[in-house]
Amino acid sequence: MEMIREFYSMTDRYAYDFGKCSYKNGFAQVDTSQDASYYGTWANPETLIIVSYCEGDVTIKTADTVEEFVEELKAIKKWNDDNGYRFLGIDPGCGKALKARFQAIGLGELLH
Repeated sequence: MEMIREFYSMTDRYAYDFGKCSYKNGFAQVDTSQDASYYGTWANPETLIIVSYCEGDVTIKTADTVEEFVEELKAIKKWNDDNGYRFLGIDPGCGKALKARFQAIGLGELLH
């Protein structure tokens, strides 16, 4: 899995919600109980990209395979569940195609 780390000091997660990681760009929000203006995670099942934003730190992971993408999202769920946070689910919004893609790769049980 390729990983890129960046830092942006003058932004918040909403720049990603409505920009690069928006539903129209094929991303779904990965919702947890720790989500806030300074923290968020998004996943794109077509490009196999997972983006995490935390207080200006941005991590972009690109999986080499669908299986690797699925395992990474399951690891995110497990980490949250094991560390006192609640994994709320993957939110594909109102996008039926986006929801269907997550279901097709075996992540239907993580959708909400």
